[in-house]
Amino acid sequence: MEIKKVVNQAFKKYLFNWVYKFYFVFGGYGSSKSYNTALKIILKLLKEKRKCLVVREVYGTHRDSTFSLFKEIVADMDLESIITYKVSPLQIDFKNGSQIIFRGMDKPEKLKSINGVTIIWVEECSELKYAGFKELIGRLRHPTLKLHFILTSNPVSKTNWSYKFFFIDKNKKVFKQDDNEVYIRKTVINNDTYYHHSTVDDNKFVQADYIKQLDDIKSYDEDLYRIAREGKYGTKGLKVLPNFVVAAHADILNKIKGIPRNRKFVGMDFGFVTSYNAVIRCAVDEVTQDLYIYYIYYDKGKTDDITKDEISEFRDTKDLIFADAAEPKTIQYYRQQGFNMQPCTKATKNNEGSRVQNTKKMRRFKHIYCSDECIAVIDELQDLVYKEDKNGEMIENEFNIDPHTFSACWYALDRFEFVDLKNCKMLDYAR
Repeated sequence: MEIKKVVNQAFKKYLFNWVYKFYFVFGGYGSSKSYNTALKIILKLLKEKRKCLVVREVYGTHRDSTFSLFKEIVADMDLESIITYKVSPLQIDFKNGSQIIFRGMDKPEKLKSINGVTIIWVEECSELKYAGFKELIGRLRHPTLKLHFILTSNPVSKTNWSYKFFFIDKNKKVFKQDDNEVYIRKTVINNDTYYHHSTVDDNKFVQADYIKQLDDIKSYDEDLYRIAREGKYGTKGLKVLPNFVVAAHADILNKIKGIPRNRKFVGMDFGFVTSYNAVIRCAVDEVTQDLYIYYIYYDKGKTDDITKDEISEFRDTKDLIFADAAEPKTIQYYRQQGFNMQPCTKATKNNEGSRVQNTKKMRRFKHIYCSDECIAVIDELQDLVYKEDKNGEMIENEFNIDPHTFSACWYALDRFEFVDLKNCKMLDYAR
C-alpha cells in the first residue's frame, strides 16, 4: 500500500527512525511533535503487527487529544477502510492485527492486565510522576520484537523528573546530555536515546497569527515564553532568589579572604530518611552587600554517629554552628561530641512568619554567590520558585521543593542584623 503524506522537514528522519529504545521529543507549543509522533506510530503499525500503549496522566484527556489526533491522521490519509475504533475503552484496531490502546495513570489497575506491548507513547510526560514512568518501563515486554518508549512534552522546570532522567540530575551528580546541545542541533543521539527538539518555527503548516500570539507572550510572561515559544527547560514560576549567581570556587575563595572571621557563618539543617543533613559555610561582605556560599555537606540516611565523623572538621576548628532549634536532643548530642553548636534563635522553617522573614533576608543581598562545587545548593536554590495556590497566586512561605540548603543558610545567618547592610551591626559571636 503506497502512502503519500506531506510532513515537516524537521520530523522526516524521526518518523522512520526505530533504532533506539527511548525517544525524548520535546519543544514549544505548536511545533507538531505530538502530531508527528502519532503519525510515526501509525506508519509503524501499518508495516508491522504491533501493540502500542498510549498513556497520559489522566485517562479522560485522551479523547480530545491523542485519540482525536489519531483519528484526524487516519482520515487525512484515507485509511478508514483498514482501521476501526472502539470507544469503551478507547482503542484503535488495524486490519493486520496491530492495536493502539489508551490508558491513564489515574487508573493504574487498568495497566496490570496489559501484555504484549512493544511501543509506549507517553504524551505530556512531565505530568507523570517518576514512579509511574518506572512502572511503564516494566510494561514493555516481547520475546522477539524491539521495544520502544516515546515521550513527548513541553519542557517545564529543571526540577521535573523528565529533565533529571534525560539530561542532568545535579543532586545525584548524573550528567546524561546537555540540553543546550539539543536546542542547537535539534536532533542528538546519546547511547540508546534519541533526543528531538522543535519549536513552532519547525511547523510550516501553522498560521502566522498563532506565531504572533506566541511572540507576544514575552511582553507579559518570560517563563511561559521560554516554554511555549523557545521550548526550553528552566524555571517555571516566580524565582525565590533572583540574586543567586554561580561562580568559580577559586574566585569565591579569593573574594572571602579579606572577610573577617566574625562575618563567616555555619548553619546546619537536620535530616535522615527523606530529608537531608545540610551544613553550609557562608560569608557576608558588608561593603558590597554580597553573600558567599562556599561549602556544603549534603547527605541523608545516616545516623548522627556517622555524620559527626563526616563533618569532623567543624569539631576540630571549633566553628560555631547554628542549627535547627526544633532538634534540641540532636544539638545536645553534637555538643557532647565536641562540636560548638547552638540552637538558632530566630530562623525556623516550621513557623510561617519566620520562613517569610528569612526568605526576605536572603533576597536583600545584592548577590548570593555560590561556588560551582556546591552542587546541592545550586540544585535547590538556583531554580527555587514560590508555590502557587489554585488561583495562580504566589504563596510567600512555600516553595516548589523542600530546600534543606536554604534552611541551613537561614540558620547560619540567624544572628545576622540586617537593618541596613551598608552600616549593619552584627553580634560578634564568633570569638
